[in-house]
Amino acid sequence: MNRIIPLLLCCLLFASGALHASGTLESFKFATSAEELRFKHLIAELRCLVCQNQSLADSDAELAHDLRVEVYEMLQAGNTNEQIAEFLVERYGDFVLYNPPVKPSTWLIWFGPFVVLIIAMWLLFRALGRQRTATRHEISAEQRKQLEQALHHHPGEDTKS
Repeated sequence: MNRIIPLLLCCLLFASGALHASGTLESFKFATSAEELRFKHLIAELRCLVCQNQSLADSDAELAHDLRVEVYEMLQAGNTNEQIAEFLVERYGDFVLYNPPVKPSTWLIWFGPFVVLIIAMWLLFRALGRQRTATRHEISAEQRKQLEQALHHHPGEDTKS
């Protein structure tokens, strides 16, 4: 009896893991492999709104599950990829797309990094230019004469000759 309880617990543990996996990873039925490939490509191009750095294909979030089901149903209804993407953008905004369109509301996403890079380079060149001009010092004629005398003077030589 003592050996049966741990065995039953192990079986129960494995069964619950399999149920959890089947609940989060849907299995969709497709008429053709091209349709399945289209579905996989589409969910790979859509961002999970919960995880934000994962696609719908990669995410285990509940919302990602719901969106995968919705995309599947829209594909089965005959909607094009563009229609599905437009529907999701209307509902969730451009953020749902990994490659949002270039328009005024997404300019910061597209051009912001380049603007920051240009500003950083300008500041760097400006700082280097200031450093270069700060190290150049002009000396007066009197200082130049003293410097030449010091350079031409040899130790042990009498300067009064």
